[in-house]
Amino acid sequence: MSVAAVVFDMDGVLVDSEHLWDQARRELVAETGGVWPDGAETAMLGMSSKEWPVYVAETLRVPLSPAEINDDVVRRMRAGYARELPLIPGAVAAVERLAAAFPLGLASSSNREIIDLVLAESGLDTHFAATVSSEEVAAGKPSPDVYAACVAQLGVDPAACVAVEDSTNGILSAVAAGLAVVALPNPQYPPARGALGRAAHVISSLDELDADLVRRVRQ
Repeated sequence: MSVAAVVFDMDGVLVDSEHLWDQARRELVAETGGVWPDGAETAMLGMSSKEWPVYVAETLRVPLSPAEINDDVVRRMRAGYARELPLIPGAVAAVERLAAAFPLGLASSSNREIIDLVLAESGLDTHFAATVSSEEVAAGKPSPDVYAACVAQLGVDPAACVAVEDSTNGILSAVAAGLAVVALPNPQYPPARGALGRAAHVISSLDELDADLVRRVRQ
């Protein structure tokens, strides 16, 4: 089957940002007298901006509304990105290589304003034909919703698409939507072995990601 499109995740694939989200939430929790149990950072991986603020309010006991929590953390993220955009090595070149061969989509758990900021600041916004935030669908990863919506916007068959993902919930989301997955394991939050085993191919660097590899994944 020929490849109809490639869909990228953003956090952990294009920007090294998972630890920055973690830091922003930890700061808010500490400043408001909440609690941070073991595993909180892993629990929120893949949650949408409709989901993790509820988790922060209810489980981490932050005495703010979910909307206030979301706005505060996004403000911290925007400030951090204004100082430096932490692009993953090879991200720009990888997107440019694949954009020359396939339509591209982006399916991210980040807020819409963060997605738009990252793509504009990196100069990658013109390469993506469709971008979807999981706040724009019913449920975040590992639900297939964000990938299904992105593929629908692209107007292609998910069985002819390849996703690039880094995390357990991201891999499971893309697979559940019917895409083959190239996994770039996040070194700080490595995917579970069972999830990684569902990827069609595993790479250690974006330098390995090119059109030939993507085509082999769907053969």
